[in-house]
Amino acid sequence: MSAQTHELEQFPETLAVVRLAPGAEIPAWAESSSIFSITATSTETSLVCAARGVPQKSVHHGPLTGFAVKGPLDLALVGVLHDLLGPLAEEQISVFTLSTYDTDWILVSAKDADRAADAWRRHGHVVAPAIPAGKK
Repeated sequence: MSAQTHELEQFPETLAVVRLAPGAEIPAWAESSSIFSITATSTETSLVCAARGVPQKSVHHGPLTGFAVKGPLDLALVGVLHDLLGPLAEEQISVFTLSTYDTDWILVSAKDADRAADAWRRHGHVVAPAIPAGKK
């Protein structure tokens, strides 16, 4: 399989991934940003949200920067994350990934965001600032 090139949008908000108890209600401090995700399993509830309101005492990871693959992507498309995660693995950059119906998201430590963008560019991908929804 040959690697494809992809376009990524880098979002300016600072994000966090928060671990809550299984079945937990979504707290009022969990603010929406460019992405707001709730994933619940039998063992945990995870949130991806704006980092600004996350209490220090909570179990969380961040600050993170979010990159979205410019989409919408066909759900039958194969290899998108493979193409994008390889360059980050080479650079020893840890990731947190999410997929939506339209696209894939890759979250990296805010301190590694520039290195991630540079790694993607070296592999032929395009990284640009996200255009706010009202201005597209």
